[in-house]
Amino acid sequence: MIQIYNNTEEINIATADLFIAAAQKAITEKDKFTVVLTGGSSPAGVYKLLASDDYKNKIDWSKVFVFWGDERWVPLNDDLSNAKMSYAALLSHVSIPAKNIFEMYKDNVTPEDYAVAYEQSIRTVLGDEGKFDLILLGMGDDGHTASLFPGQAVLQEQNKWVDAYYLEPQKMFRITLTAPIINKAEKIIVIAFGEKKAPALKEVTAGEYNPTTYPMQLIKPVSGELLFLVDKSAAGTN
Repeated sequence: MIQIYNNTEEINIATADLFIAAAQKAITEKDKFTVVLTGGSSPAGVYKLLASDDYKNKIDWSKVFVFWGDERWVPLNDDLSNAKMSYAALLSHVSIPAKNIFEMYKDNVTPEDYAVAYEQSIRTVLGDEGKFDLILLGMGDDGHTASLFPGQAVLQEQNKWVDAYYLEPQKMFRITLTAPIINKAEKIIVIAFGEKKAPALKEVTAGEYNPTTYPMQLIKPVSGELLFLVDKSAAGTN
């Protein structure tokens, strides 16, 4: 489903409201809320909103478990780190136990080995069903999501929940959730705004199925809900 908003502020409010609703529902039903955060520029406004007094007191953060959808393999204090941005905008401002936060990076270990360890962390918290309550995703101008980039072998992964690989065009390692684990989620929210996203969004939602070129097309929930929250520019309705 695509929901179109006038601007990014409206998208941020809608996303924050959905985040709160999902958290309250999960905590009421299961006594914990498992969420996957996304990086990039898209979610920063959402995180700041969730950290505000109007929002943060609506959730029992002690029962929130935080993972990431993907990460550049850089130290947590690096400006390229998705985790660093998430801490600055949200996690440092709410009362969430450190043991409930699972950064997608660790010093002195290879990204491939840490992908295995990260999957085990997910299984420890979620069990073998692997069903997150909420996954937040962005979408690149090229139709990628998480670190599922066009033309990469990770797009074919059917068994691993987490994978790591060297992304040659960026000359760096990436670690990412794979399509199979993402598609298990109860709710998936994709945030996209700006006219640069319009061509990819059109192909992803209305074009021929070609996930090698537009990896976002791999995101098809098994039993959950997929929502695209976009502005008019990204939707091409300006």
